[in-house]
Amino acid sequence: MIYGKQYYLDTFRVTENALESLIQCARHSGGDYADLFFENTVYSDLLLRDGQVASGGLHTDFGVGIRVLKGDKTGYAYTESTDPEAMMQAAKAAATISLQGNVGAPGTQASAGRHGGQPNPAADRYPMEQDWRDARASAFVPMLEKLQRLIEQKESRVIKVIAMLSSQVSDILMFNSLGELKYDTRPMGSITVSVIFKQGDIVENKSASRSWRMGAEMITDALLEEIASEAVADIDARFQAIRPKGGKMSVVMGAGASGILLHEAMGHAFEADFNRKGQSVFSDKMGKRICGKGITIVDDGTIRGNRGSINFDDELVAGQRTAMVEDGVLTSYLHDRISAKYYGVPPTGNGRRESFRYHPIPRMRCTYMESGNAKPQDIIASVKKGIFVDQFSNGQVKIGEGDFTFYVKSGYLIENGRLSAPVKDINIIGNGPAALADLKMVADDLIIDPGTWTCGKEQSVPVSCGIPTVLVENLTVGGE
Repeated sequence: MIYGKQYYLDTFRVTENALESLIQCARHSGGDYADLFFENTVYSDLLLRDGQVASGGLHTDFGVGIRVLKGDKTGYAYTESTDPEAMMQAAKAAATISLQGNVGAPGTQASAGRHGGQPNPAADRYPMEQDWRDARASAFVPMLEKLQRLIEQKESRVIKVIAMLSSQVSDILMFNSLGELKYDTRPMGSITVSVIFKQGDIVENKSASRSWRMGAEMITDALLEEIASEAVADIDARFQAIRPKGGKMSVVMGAGASGILLHEAMGHAFEADFNRKGQSVFSDKMGKRICGKGITIVDDGTIRGNRGSINFDDELVAGQRTAMVEDGVLTSYLHDRISAKYYGVPPTGNGRRESFRYHPIPRMRCTYMESGNAKPQDIIASVKKGIFVDQFSNGQVKIGEGDFTFYVKSGYLIENGRLSAPVKDINIIGNGPAALADLKMVADDLIIDPGTWTCGKEQSVPVSCGIPTVLVENLTVGGE
């Protein structure tokens, strides 16, 4: 959502002249570049446990962060007040810190310009027909109660249902020493349900979630039905699942949520700050082939309503689609302004931050692999012995070495080209570059998962991920 410029100036009780004065103050010690990030976020949440409202909350986060880049040093300070004196003190603090240096990074040179590149409402990627801030929490209680009833009607073994609805709406105003002024309103709605099932002495659990950058209009009867169906799907397989024998084998990753492995095992290693500092296993592989022909891996900030999408990042750079791997060749890292300056390339719109309390760093948005030409059933049929997996959790990755471990929540054995026994309690162990090299088949069924993905890297930001069905050979499966 993009309102008129005056709405944002009024929200933060500032004028354009005041913004310019703050920038001048921030650069009074000779800073090469400075920017301002104003934020007013209203958070709300509602938790339903066993049909009863267990908790609910509403709070606001308000303030401004001020960053100064000088040479290879960064200064950052913030204040929870937009009182002129408080902001001037923060600007002076950021300037002072930039002289001492707390983050090693090259500065960005200032250039002429005044208030250029203002937002285009017609290109807004955040649809919001019903503002979460105008909605009453009591109106959503019946919806969560209905979700619980739908789940219980579909499955008799349910013993507990926990449903949560959360939302946030952020008014953002940014200005920098390049004369750029940008602003928008960023909505986010999320609904999550966790269900516990019991059969005899065996207890299993499943969860389902949906999250989009849109308003309260996202909560519909159709959505509740979809989430309820997903929450109980394949529960028989969960109760029947075995822990298979481990070893090195072929792994078929199902479309959609398996994209978390792509995000963790490869995506983070493509973030430019890790590569600029020589910490990533891909630091010396730019322009080199890292996987088979026909494979393209993308980080995209332009998908309308997607959880990871942006009109522009937290450094005023336009959201865009960035192909990191094209036809198997590493073609781009994910850049903020600092790393882009270092590499001599344009920023890719990946400078993101958790809130005004944090300085921006390279972060993913929506990371996925584009569809290939194979059919999912043909990929499975090609495997004599292996496993099929479609849900992961608790992943760990070493950026420098590229080694990863993921816990598999659900999957099936593959025997002679067919899915057989369901499996559980296994780990997938591998190495990012090796897994890319061993990626042999890519299906034509890309799914962008709509769940509540959040990425933690010093700070947390909303993201999404996706992948088509793929075959990776020579992964280690930790089982019996």
